[in-house]
Amino acid sequence: MDALQRSRNSFKLLFVYLHSPDHPDSPVFCGRTLCSEAVAAFVNENFVAWGADIRASEGFKMSNSLKASRFPFCAVVMPTTNQRIALLQQVEGPTSPEEMLTMLQKVLEESSPVLVAARLDAEERRNNMRLREEQDAAYRAALEADQARERQRREEQERLEREATEAEQKRKEEEEAHERAAREAAEKEAARARMREQKALSLGDEPEKGPSVTQVLVRFPTGERKERRFHSTATIQSVYDYVDSLGCLEVEDYSLVSNFPRVTYGRDKQSLSLKEAGLHPQASLF
Repeated sequence: MDALQRSRNSFKLLFVYLHSPDHPDSPVFCGRTLCSEAVAAFVNENFVAWGADIRASEGFKMSNSLKASRFPFCAVVMPTTNQRIALLQQVEGPTSPEEMLTMLQKVLEESSPVLVAARLDAEERRNNMRLREEQDAAYRAALEADQARERQRREEQERLEREATEAEQKRKEEEEAHERAAREAAEKEAARARMREQKALSLGDEPEKGPSVTQVLVRFPTGERKERRFHSTATIQSVYDYVDSLGCLEVEDYSLVSNFPRVTYGRDKQSLSLKEAGLHPQASLF
């Protein structure tokens, strides 16, 4: 019952009154003893009070449990385990307020060490439980912190490994691109060298001076000048081949131009002979 639980939780004894409305002493006992200011104040301060009519279910059960045979009936009980009670004192029949107070004080004094020990034991259990809870909370917090640090360390390590892998991949790609560019440049230069060699061979030997020989001077953007003799029947394409064989120009698409009169010798004129183009016996091109 609720009063028994309150008695156990508050470490107080349970004062029980079983009321028998048919007993002739009940009205006097209730009016003089139970309603006495001294008794009521002492009970309210030091006990958990519970009362019931013996005709009611709970009152009847308690009457049987305490083996009440005379009324008015009062008892002091102590909660034990499993909702059981231990009977410490009982009062049967008419009792004065003074007698009731004396009995209650005596029971309280005798039971005080047990109640104090129970309270201390409960407080120790609560303290131990609170300490365990605090230790468990501290352990969980420490564990979570360790796990967070480990997770952060692992993520940092993964990030560093990923960055190292990406850096290595980028380095390899750059190295491969550099090697490819160098290889392409070398291949291009080799092709240009072969082209210059082929065009130089296609020119043949430079002819000696003579009436049918044209003297051609070529000025480059760098200010460098190159001069060569050609047969007057040689085509303008031969002059282009000569310029190409020198390797003095970085560009591949260019046009040769005469200064005076200013004439551009583009692709449409490359098949003309030097004589047909008006460049014989000598010409200056840039």
